[in-house]
Amino acid sequence: MHDGFVDIDGVLSTAREAKVSALDRGFLYGDSVFEVMRTYDGRAFHQEQHLQRLASSCARLRIPMPISIADLAARVQRVVDAARVQLHMPDCNVRVTITRGLGPLGLRLPSDPKPTVLVYALPLEPPQDAVYEQGIEVGLVHVGRATDGTSAAGAKTSNYLTSVLALDDVHKRGAQEAIVVGAHGELIEGATSNLFIVRGGALETPPLSSGILAGITRAAIIDLASQLHIPCKEQTLTSADLYGADEAFITSTIRELLAVVRADGVTVGAGVPGPIYGRLLTAYRQLARAHTVA
Repeated sequence: MHDGFVDIDGVLSTAREAKVSALDRGFLYGDSVFEVMRTYDGRAFHQEQHLQRLASSCARLRIPMPISIADLAARVQRVVDAARVQLHMPDCNVRVTITRGLGPLGLRLPSDPKPTVLVYALPLEPPQDAVYEQGIEVGLVHVGRATDGTSAAGAKTSNYLTSVLALDDVHKRGAQEAIVVGAHGELIEGATSNLFIVRGGALETPPLSSGILAGITRAAIIDLASQLHIPCKEQTLTSADLYGADEAFITSTIRELLAVVRADGVTVGAGVPGPIYGRLLTAYRQLARAHTVA
């Protein structure tokens, strides 16, 4: 399988050959933001929402947006088209990263930053069908996140060390996703996902005010639930709420929706993907496919 393509500031190369300076602050300090999109039939789904959130993340980190959203969208499509034509990749995992650019060394922000823009079109590797049919186990972790309590809270930054270690911890416990627990015992979000539970036929999900990332897929599911007349409310959740839920699932761009059938070894609901999860997964995939012919 080919590694894919990366465009760095308008210059296209293979992912393996692409290089940034050793003095880039994204590499030195994680001083960067990013978005991940998934293409369906060669078009990035919810591209406008993702790029708007990227611009918002830049603003939270005080990184000047170096390119217009329209020009960035065109660059994304060029990279995707190149991967489809030259590498025969039917669909891609698209990643857009903006760093603050080159040093100087030290934590003080440069007075005249020149951000670096990277657009990746990488092989799409979604979960196998069996994972959607059988569900996953999650593990709860008590960790702080890099942006908690800062002006960057809510930004999608490239500093994912907390999530990397949290995922490693739960993988060793046999789980496939980590659910972050806040200082007061509240469930916040997954390491790379948003969380929903189903109780009494209604959806419940942690509120944006808890400091979660405003997930693009999360927002789509809330909207689809309304269309399907499934009640949905944002409210604080605890581990007891998850363990005692009728159903649960996580949402993310690449994985869409994945049912949670076990949490910390406790069976959730019937221990199999539930009917509301199934309805929403079907509706979400229909929505994603429909955008390619819009």
